[in-house]
Amino acid sequence: MRKPRSVRALEALGRVRLSENFFMRDFLYSETANFYGLSNVPDDPDLAIAAGRRLCTDLLEPLCGHFGRISIRSAYRSPEVNRLGNERGHNCAQNQKSYGNHIWDRRDANGEMGAMATVIVHALIPHYQATGDWEAMAWWVHDHLPYSQMQFFPKFAAFNLGWQETPQRTIYSYIPPRRGWLTKPGMANHAGDHAPTYRAFLKSLRR
Repeated sequence: MRKPRSVRALEALGRVRLSENFFMRDFLYSETANFYGLSNVPDDPDLAIAAGRRLCTDLLEPLCGHFGRISIRSAYRSPEVNRLGNERGHNCAQNQKSYGNHIWDRRDANGEMGAMATVIVHALIPHYQATGDWEAMAWWVHDHLPYSQMQFFPKFAAFNLGWQETPQRTIYSYIPPRRGWLTKPGMANHAGDHAPTYRAFLKSLRR
């Protein structure tokens, strides 16, 4: 598929079904692009679609299947949108670090594809607001899904969830007071079963 250069072509890209519950259109919205009048459309739609399908099939569909509704806060970013977001301080990493993450249609430095979306799990919100506990979700994903990266943020415990061909398996928090690495390869807590950390959260969902 070529980069869309007409409304009809962009509509066709948006109708591409990435998985049972997600279409490409779900991942193209960007407040940054809207505000600055930029196009948030992939230069290489085929690569973006391939990476997006793995993100949806391997991570987002199982997450929805277990916890119900999720909201997409930020997902695909064109290099132009991501670059401006970084330059203007809108919480975007440099483009080189975003290839194979939020920039789905560029391979990373190792030549591998990947895709990332910032998501809110609605079922987590009451538990997080009552307890401040976001780690339950982090450890559940760590134990059950083939993710590559997660980064957690204070508002609604939204988190970046990334798929990559070679998973990094890292979790980082921007939520005080637990800012920093929750886990990454080499840390003592990385392996094993973390069920005790999310048992109370899962129990609260059954009430």
